[in-house]
Amino acid sequence: MVSYHPVIIQGGMGIAVSGWPLARAVSAEGQLGVVSGTALDGVFVRRLQRGDPDGDVRRALAAFPIPGVAERMLERYFVEGGIEPGARFKARPMHKLTLSRHSQEMLVAANFVEVFLAKEGHGNPVGINFLEKVQIPTLPSIYGAMLGGVDYVLMGAGIPRAIPGVLDKLAKGEGVELRIDVKGATEDDDPYNRFDPAEFAGGPVPPVTRPDFLAIVSSHILATMLAKKIESRVDGFVVEYPTAGGHNAPPRGKLALTSEGEPHYGDRDVPDLVAIRELGLPFWLAGSYAEPERVQEALAIGAAGVQVGTAFAYCEESGFEPAIKKQVLAMSRAGQARVFTSPVASPTGFPFKEVPLEETMSEEEVYEVRPRECDLGYLRSAYRRQDGSVGWRCASEPVADYVAKGGAEADTVGRKCLCNALMVNIGLGQTHRDGYVELPLVTSGDDVANVARFLPSGAETYRAADVLDYLLPDRHNR
Repeated sequence: MVSYHPVIIQGGMGIAVSGWPLARAVSAEGQLGVVSGTALDGVFVRRLQRGDPDGDVRRALAAFPIPGVAERMLERYFVEGGIEPGARFKARPMHKLTLSRHSQEMLVAANFVEVFLAKEGHGNPVGINFLEKVQIPTLPSIYGAMLGGVDYVLMGAGIPRAIPGVLDKLAKGEGVELRIDVKGATEDDDPYNRFDPAEFAGGPVPPVTRPDFLAIVSSHILATMLAKKIESRVDGFVVEYPTAGGHNAPPRGKLALTSEGEPHYGDRDVPDLVAIRELGLPFWLAGSYAEPERVQEALAIGAAGVQVGTAFAYCEESGFEPAIKKQVLAMSRAGQARVFTSPVASPTGFPFKEVPLEETMSEEEVYEVRPRECDLGYLRSAYRRQDGSVGWRCASEPVADYVAKGGAEADTVGRKCLCNALMVNIGLGQTHRDGYVELPLVTSGDDVANVARFLPSGAETYRAADVLDYLLPDRHNR
């Protein structure tokens, strides 16, 4: 268990927006840097195909403790000098209920690399953030992060009741399993994903330490259940309000929309912080807490601190493409930056925050032009076929395909391919065989409206340390 908890947790944002450079910068300053674990295998293989120009990925792979894995990854994906600009990335296998050896190696290696690089050069804790809704990669991803020495695992977008027990067993070198949400599964089915460190290592299992587990919750009810009704231990909570970026928890009760077409959040969606505090575990507040007075407010009511995402998303060390950061900061400075919480954009069905920007998937005409295709598959849902096997469908794939798999056509309306769009945000977008080039979709919290406040006088960019100086003005005096 971590002996000292940070005041500031840097949020795990999108796909590699909170990559290792940002997490390392924040942790090196004494707060908690967090890498995003979402789609890391895809990011990993595309970085290698880009030639790994600074050698970071290869340096981390050289430290990978299980023989043969790094060599196989480099042989299959590394391109000396990088693929030509605009060339198509080589695909990695889509995830299935039973992962192939190659998929396991790719996931373990990718998560190891990200955590290893985030921890390089300092002795402070580093965390990794996963989405509970993205289940198939979870077990090997967690193991890879633990091999890299991760100190915290954070998980939201669902009910992560199984994860604390998974951490316990992996720390002992034991095999683990995770029940996968398969729509229509019966009692006779076996909808489990399994991972065995001993089998994976094929020899001595490298020692790993159990990281602390922080559940990302939006209600005291879920926090209470996780604290009291699972066999293992939860080490704390991040309590997210609806103004936080990315995916949001849906409003409680029947969905109602505002006049702007966004989900309406009411009193029932305000977490009971007294009840959460009485659980006796550390908790952090998230969603529009990137102000020094709000940090102090959180501490005054008993929180360990706050989680901040959007403020870090546009700093120099974040993974967003520089052009995106420049555009959003200019809009913020001009009072034009905002978010729209879409009730339908995400294939998961969770509300998803979009920053309206020209020539991005936030524009209806841009969205309509994109050929519907699901070739990354991170947000696919599992369902039981009539023969008892497990199939996969995504509400943003071709409508006819989705319906043929038993999905409702109404569920496809307005659904966007977040997997591909978020890859574009970090400069790893795909060019398809028909010549279509993927376009971005930027997500942020409500705080994007005022993110330009972090710019030093006369500057066009800011650093992660500038955010920390703003939030903790006396931190250098402690």
